Amino acid sequence: MKVRIGAGATGEEAAAVAAALAAHVGDDVEVYLGDADEPAATHDAPERETGSAADHDDDLGPTEREQRLREEIADILEGGPEKYKQRLGEQDKLFVRDRLDLWFGDDGGDGNGDLLFEDGKFAHFDAWHPHSPDVDDADPDNRLPADGLVTGAAEFEGRDVHFMANDFTVKAGSMAERGVEKFLRMQQRALKTGQPVLYLMDSSGGRIDQQTGFFANREGIGKYYFNHSRLSGRVPQICVMYGPCIAGAAYTPVFADFTVMVEGMSAMAIASPRMVEMVTGEQIEMQDLGGAQVHAEESGSADLVAEDEQHARDLVAKLVQYLPDNSDEKPPSQPAEPPAKPTEGIDGLIPQEPNRGYDMRDLVERVVDRDSFFELKPEYGKEIITGYARIDGRTVGIVANQPAERAGAIFPDAAEKAAEFVWKSDAYNVPLLYLCDTPGFMAGSQVEKDAILEKGKKMIYATSEATVPKQSVVVRKAYGAGIYAMSGPAYDPESVIALPSGEIGIMGPEAAINAVYANKLDDIDDPEERAERERELREEYRRDIDVHRMASETVIDEIVPPSELRTELSNRFDFYEDVEKDRPSKKHGTIL
Repeated sequence: MKVRIGAGATGEEAAAVAAALAAHVGDDVEVYLGDADEPAATHDAPERETGSAADHDDDLGPTEREQRLREEIADILEGGPEKYKQRLGEQDKLFVRDRLDLWFGDDGGDGNGDLLFEDGKFAHFDAWHPHSPDVDDADPDNRLPADGLVTGAAEFEGRDVHFMANDFTVKAGSMAERGVEKFLRMQQRALKTGQPVLYLMDSSGGRIDQQTGFFANREGIGKYYFNHSRLSGRVPQICVMYGPCIAGAAYTPVFADFTVMVEGMSAMAIASPRMVEMVTGEQIEMQDLGGAQVHAEESGSADLVAEDEQHARDLVAKLVQYLPDNSDEKPPSQPAEPPAKPTEGIDGLIPQEPNRGYDMRDLVERVVDRDSFFELKPEYGKEIITGYARIDGRTVGIVANQPAERAGAIFPDAAEKAAEFVWKSDAYNVPLLYLCDTPGFMAGSQVEKDAILEKGKKMIYATSEATVPKQSVVVRKAYGAGIYAMSGPAYDPESVIALPSGEIGIMGPEAAINAVYANKLDDIDDPEERAERERELREEYRRDIDVHRMASETVIDEIVPPSELRTELSNRFDFYEDVEKDRPSKKHGTIL
């Protein structure tokens, strides 16, 4: 390196400059005064010390310090005591690290995922690891890697997600102070990022022998459910259960927006069978107390039931195709597909008789894109069908009465199921399609005890408050308050259209005749004359509630040829995509 300085500098000054530059740039330096041809001073580059930071990067390699860290990490990734890992195989369960590889590993599932990073591997490290200066002699039965909980971020099906996963080999996946801290941080970060959360649950609950410091604290395990509540409706929360979740651990699945249980493996209950027996004297097995079928068919707490771990992942992979990352975004769309069955067959599906059953799913398949209908809670409240689908590539949520189940009458469980589905769909900006064919809410002493009024109220409330685009189709019968719950004209739908088979009335013909004309009919002694008069009254009443009259009076917007229903709905959803709806300014309603 050659440098020129002022001609007036002395030789000593030139030498000082040369020495300083050589040390700074690590190269030989020649210093010239003014225009001189010969250097006034030179200085060679300083020699490098072997292994010093001055060496080129290519000469560096992992140190013992780094190697020791890698060994510690490898040990943590091994999970809890080996004897507990061996038991997982007996239960057909994956070790938590293998489970994460299934969900996010390049060679797991369909390869459509990637674990981006993990937080808190070293949680509780000082309490159990032999490399820690605080541990003289580690007990292999008291391993606490990651304190039994893995948290971090991953890519799943093309989107970034937060995740948590219990390690059942560590104290049966129980939660203690460090794990609780990790769980809370993950939730709080999800509030900041606006990214979905996956809860991969396999936990026996709080670690009772270590409850000091995490149970009732302001930032303890109770904060889970506060954060669940704040996240609710902000980002999708999806929970998959891989074992018995008892007491506090059971609240995460029920707070989640969507819960998947694995048949024969998952269970959740407010108390274990042992505790139930202590409190009530009842002897019961875990699956009978809170297994997948219990919560899929009776409590409604499970949205889906998977056959095994792979199937659980597959179900969630399909579910997220219909959901946005958060409440600020619209749900994703897909390329349009034709329906699985021809639309020309729609009218032939619908019986002329209002009380004759048929499967509403057959109609759905002729309206939505092929293979796009994703049903939720299929075994709960079967009188109503709920699920996501696409129409010409657009995501919609479907609420449909099911005439194949008790004539499509709305029972308490069905009303509750529909209310929750509408509420969630509205939270995540999913437009709603109502397919109405119901005699209304069920009557009787048992449904009153089962809170038909309370749960019916919630369905009507959710429909009333939804601000997403709504389309209501009167497929056949729309009697009583059923037309209210199914987003009829009074409930701010973008449109109410009907098929020619539709009827709208306070009640069906048979009930109306019995209610209004019972005494007059009783006065007719001739059975043939009575039957003829009943037929006349029935036909007269049906003309009064026929959708042609409703369209004539502009109660409904249009009567649509059934084979054109799909096109009609597609056009209307497209036109009303950005509709804006105002609701009264208030803190919140009081119904839910």
